[in-house]
Amino acid sequence: MTGTVTISKAGPGLSLQDMGRPGYLVHGVSRGGAADPLALAEGAALLSQSPDAAALEMAGMGGEFTADRDLRIALTGADMRATMDGAPLVSNASHSWPEGSVLSIGAARLGTYGYLHVGGGFVTPKRLGSRSAHLGAGLGTLLDDGETLPVGTDAGKTTGQVLTPDPRFDGGALRVLPSLQTDFFPADVLERFEATEFHRDIRGNRMGARMNSDGPGFLTDGGLSVLSEVIVPGDIQVTGDGTPFVLLAECQTTGGYPRIGTVLPCDLPKVAQAQPGAGLRFHFVTLEQAIEAETRARDAVKGLRSKVHPLIRDPRDMPDLLSYQLISGAIAGNEEI
Repeated sequence: MTGTVTISKAGPGLSLQDMGRPGYLVHGVSRGGAADPLALAEGAALLSQSPDAAALEMAGMGGEFTADRDLRIALTGADMRATMDGAPLVSNASHSWPEGSVLSIGAARLGTYGYLHVGGGFVTPKRLGSRSAHLGAGLGTLLDDGETLPVGTDAGKTTGQVLTPDPRFDGGALRVLPSLQTDFFPADVLERFEATEFHRDIRGNRMGARMNSDGPGFLTDGGLSVLSEVIVPGDIQVTGDGTPFVLLAECQTTGGYPRIGTVLPCDLPKVAQAQPGAGLRFHFVTLEQAIEAETRARDAVKGLRSKVHPLIRDPRDMPDLLSYQLISGAIAGNEEI
């Protein structure tokens, strides 16, 4: 341990998250982990550390924090107003956190889940191989005022780095694979499902998000014969009134509602980050198309470190310097103001 972070004022949805705990589905524990795992990878790239390092997940609102040592931090995920002793901080970037300085993180301006990363990661004890809070399984809790979190050894030194995040904060198109019950839905219902623009309901959490739309629901008589079976994040369950629910990181492990399809894992952060009212559309793809999309997404994550660049660039390191407009709005000096 190289230091601690104290939560002076906690937002209502503050929890510690990493990549989750795979391998326990057979025991009734879903993987859990960060609602937006891509944000964890982005933070790791900004700090040049492992994406397995635990970070603070902030649902809608951050809080106020102090550190007892100089630390490095990165802010990723939802765009939240952040300041260090009153000075604004850039989102999706790494910064220095001087000992004793007050880090304040406000409400999300775009997106839902923001992440606070520290160099070395938060090193609370692991439970079932993970530091993630999984409230549904009784593993960990939401963090509260006055709690102190230990920080691990930081092998890095660089700050002032920035990364352009993958677009995923205002809804958009979601690629969907057919599920075991997709054929239970009539062809006209499936066509209408793809043609409909849905809007994320205000009701939603780490377990799932309700999708609202105008017009009739997406009912199927075949749903009455579905037995409770294994479900995973991304599954789109259709309830008895025809409303789709997209399951997220902390979803239950079994369910009996018919599944009209399954959102690809690489598109699921769009659902998690969508604010209430954000528009979302579903589009069925083939297995081959899904594999290609997931492969591209994994390659993009592996290449994140190559996309990191300094917030303030040194002209000597800019091979494309002549392509920039370095002087704009110059005047002769004798104009009347």
